[in-house]
Amino acid sequence: MTRRQARLIFALDATASREPTWQQARSLHGALFDAAASESSLSVQLCYYRGVAEFRTSDWLSAPAALLDQMNGVTCAAGITQIDRLVRHGLSAGSANQPIRALIFVGDACEEPVDELLALAGQCGLRKVPIFIFQEGHDQHAQAIFNNMAKLSGGARLPFDLDSADRLRGLLGAVARFARGGIKALRKSSTPEDQLLLDQLQQ
Repeated sequence: MTRRQARLIFALDATASREPTWQQARSLHGALFDAAASESSLSVQLCYYRGVAEFRTSDWLSAPAALLDQMNGVTCAAGITQIDRLVRHGLSAGSANQPIRALIFVGDACEEPVDELLALAGQCGLRKVPIFIFQEGHDQHAQAIFNNMAKLSGGARLPFDLDSADRLRGLLGAVARFARGGIKALRKSSTPEDQLLLDQLQQ
């Protein structure tokens, strides 16, 4: 009998627009893996896109060291966003015994047709795969799209602020707890970050 194991996808925009802050952001990317380490039945996959149609995925891993090794090998390369490809992957990556509990995406821009992205986000909502988007920067076009994608999928858009590292780690931990235990897990917690995520999800 196959042991049931929840899965969480952690995806990065590794295009050139993020290169100026990449070294700082990398330590914050790793915060998710620290948060996931305490969830013994939660498996994480690292995904990223960059360059000319390059899209890569890691194995499903639960050991923080292995995940960090994968992440530390990622570098930026000029290219366009591939958020649609990422979401399609998230929709196809789960199974009955290994469901995708959440898709976390860290990015700063969106260069794809809006209607297609929103349709994919709606499919995520129907399949209960919420998208949690951590947006770096203040691109208003991307923010509007990300807000709608998060809402349609049942997730949330949150700022990726390099000046608020501790808060971001707390939010990533809240997402990991949500992926493992749902709304109930957030309601049982008293941390400000869990409450913030709960408020976002209930809007």
